[in-house]
Amino acid sequence: MSSKSVKWIGSDEAGKGDYFGPLVVAGVLVDNTTVKSLQELGVRDSKRLSENSIKELAIRINRQCLCSVVTIGPERYNELYNKIGNLNCLLAWGHSRTIENILNREKCDYALADQFGDKKFITDALMEKGKRIEVKQEIRAESDMGVAAASILARAEFIRRLAMLSAKYEMDFPKGASPAVIRAGKEFVNRYGRERLNEVAKLHFKTTKSVLAE
Repeated sequence: MSSKSVKWIGSDEAGKGDYFGPLVVAGVLVDNTTVKSLQELGVRDSKRLSENSIKELAIRINRQCLCSVVTIGPERYNELYNKIGNLNCLLAWGHSRTIENILNREKCDYALADQFGDKKFITDALMEKGKRIEVKQEIRAESDMGVAAASILARAEFIRRLAMLSAKYEMDFPKGASPAVIRAGKEFVNRYGRERLNEVAKLHFKTTKSVLAE
């Protein structure tokens, strides 16, 4: 007698430590069979992969799995952050939407996310379908194949959106929150004005003070 196949959603985010660009949360539905396929593709934590590998793997993951990607652009991010006032609550909102989007199409046994705060942040943000499944949070959850796949999807979309911002404003927006980021922020303000910084950056970062300093 064969054992019951277990299905779960892995979810992860990208962009939370990047001053420029969106916050992206992705979810991937996996089971024991798709996990083997993803392993064969070379799926692992996106931090251990090159940008080209991330882009190629994201296409393949989308073909093989039921996925959801929720992107919160800088303007919407700043609006939500001002309203919510807590990054963990904002992350939970993104994770819960991703989980719900998948559950609207298929049932599963549980969801697993990388730990970023109290589990209640996600469970409180979940809607009707999400409240029916167990939600787990683990430190270094990217070792799970579902979460690793989600980390790749989230990073691929973050890279794509950051490139779109660079093309729109005709300037380079570096990743992270380094001195190069501060220089780019100052250049943006010189070109477009400080009142438009919210179009490209997460304003609650301490970086904003450095960018706007004379």
